[in-house]
Amino acid sequence: MSSTRQDAWTHDEDLLLAEVVLRHIRDGGTQLQAFEEVGKQMNRTAAACGFRWNSYVRKQYKSGIELAKKQRKERKGKSKLSESQTFETASVSEQNTNSQSFTEQNIDQSISNVIKYLQQLQSEQGTSETTIRENEKLKQQIQQLTESLEKQKQSYDSLKSEYQSLKEEYSAMAAILEKARILTLQHK
Repeated sequence: MSSTRQDAWTHDEDLLLAEVVLRHIRDGGTQLQAFEEVGKQMNRTAAACGFRWNSYVRKQYKSGIELAKKQRKERKGKSKLSESQTFETASVSEQNTNSQSFTEQNIDQSISNVIKYLQQLQSEQGTSETTIRENEKLKQQIQQLTESLEKQKQSYDSLKSEYQSLKEEYSAMAAILEKARILTLQHK
């Protein structure tokens, strides 16, 4: 079983896709049939072809699509059948149209869901990028606060050491004064 391609689309592949889809529109076929035909020729899935058509190529061929629809309508007008054939054909055609309409509607709905999903991913990626930037700012703030805390600790240690030194000097001076007082009392 051969694997399907997942590489980027070339301009020639876009042209082939447009050509086949427009031919199917002109001939009264479905886009799904066109996607399957192109997919086989390019070794891609019909879904990939449909997604490429709806997300990019279709926008490039709006006037071509209108012309193909017009040609399809003209062909239908030229090939009128007898009334009995028309009735039989109409009921079969109606069933096919309903089936095609349902299938195309499902494809359009699926493609819509894929587009919404991709837009949601893009939105989440934007949110994610914002979160990353905020995290970077917070990391910088944490770094600055950590450095400030370290300086405050050093200052505290220095003041504590100075306090201890002054406390020892005070105790020594208090002891000297106490001795002097005792000596003064003894000489009186």
